[in-house]
Amino acid sequence: MKNVKNVKKLIFAKEIALKFDIPYHTVNHYTNLGFFSVVSRKGNKRLYNEKDIREQLNKILRLSNEGYPLRLIRKKLK
Repeated sequence: MKNVKNVKKLIFAKEIALKFDIPYHTVNHYTNLGFFSVVSRKGNKRLYNEKDIREQLNKILRLSNEGYPLRLIRKKLK
């Protein structure tokens, strides 16, 4: 029997856009900047770990609200 806590919920880029109410191109941009990591691919679609995306978006939003531009947020999150 699998441990439920270790099961990662994977979501597609379009699902991220819908679930977190951000534009699809922002998901692509954040992926290109290295904020989001692609966990797997299914055909031509990218899969992400939902928990990781939620955590990253919270960090990005917090730093953005503090006035940091994406360039500096990127440095802080690495």
